[in-house]
Amino acid sequence: MAQRVVVALFDDIDGGEAAETVTFALDGKSYEIDLNPANAKKLRKALAPYVAAGRKQRDAGRRGRARTAYTHTSLEPAPAAVRAWAQSNKMDVPARGRIPKAVYEAFREAS
Repeated sequence: MAQRVVVALFDDIDGGEAAETVTFALDGKSYEIDLNPANAKKLRKALAPYVAAGRKQRDAGRRGRARTAYTHTSLEPAPAAVRAWAQSNKMDVPARGRIPKAVYEAFREAS
């Protein structure tokens, strides 16, 4: 006997027929919502300023897990730039790992 399975999506906002499932994340939690084209457009329009101002995560699969790697921010100079500067100025700096605070201070003073 053959079976035919039909999956129908219903808009989670207005209960009508949905055309797509939209996935989004907020505060470390992922969400899915089934929406018709009009409601999907409204959601995207409402989120557009936040998406434009936000940063994409490098590894979306790690969402919700604690970060273990150092993430460079604009508050400190890039470690690669500091390391290259220190090496060109014959300062003792490790090829990998943490850069000593004194090297960062010397870099700032030279800039």
